[in-house]
Amino acid sequence: MSKIIRFGVSLEEALLHNFDSLIKKRKYTNRSEAIRDLIRQELLQKDFEEDREVAGAITFIYDHHQRDLLNKIIDVQHDHQYIIQSSQHIHLDHHNCLEIVAVKGNSGKVKKLADTLRALKGVKNGSLSVSGTG
Repeated sequence: MSKIIRFGVSLEEALLHNFDSLIKKRKYTNRSEAIRDLIRQELLQKDFEEDREVAGAITFIYDHHQRDLLNKIIDVQHDHQYIIQSSQHIHLDHHNCLEIVAVKGNSGKVKKLADTLRALKGVKNGSLSVSGTG
């Protein structure tokens, strides 16, 4: 386990009150865990800006009756196979499918893949969730 270092932080009372409310809402056990997560999130954002390696999942829901959509999804995934680790297809109902694509690679390329899939006509919505690999 890494060495833990303690340090102090000065905040305005209202800001601390709002932060404590957020901590409670998100069920953190203490401020330190919440602050660690905020720092990790900022570092992950830096990784994205600097095109570092990330891993995560692209999820999207689409209408499988949309003409040629499945072929387009498959073509896009084949074009990005070097960052796709796996994919899972789930039938939600007669019209809708959920696709989960596990990815690992350069953050810019991962984001480009997610954006390309979300932009396909017939894709209803999608999200990208990533973490740093280091």
